[in-house]
Amino acid sequence: MNEDQIKGKAKDIGGKIQEEFGKAVGSTEQQAKGLANQTEGKVQEKAGDLKDAADKATR
Repeated sequence: MNEDQIKGKAKDIGGKIQEEFGKAVGSTEQQAKGLANQTEGKVQEKAGDLKDAADKATR
């Protein structure tokens, strides 16, 4: 695993927590921010996957 995969996964999990917190307190703003963080995290994780695949292909 590379840094992008780890940071992306962490951001995704943090976003899920933030979204659920927003649901619990009735804050649509927090829910939206949580969803945005999840999306950013998934994109960063996929970028890490691509870097990892490229690294393995060049070995």
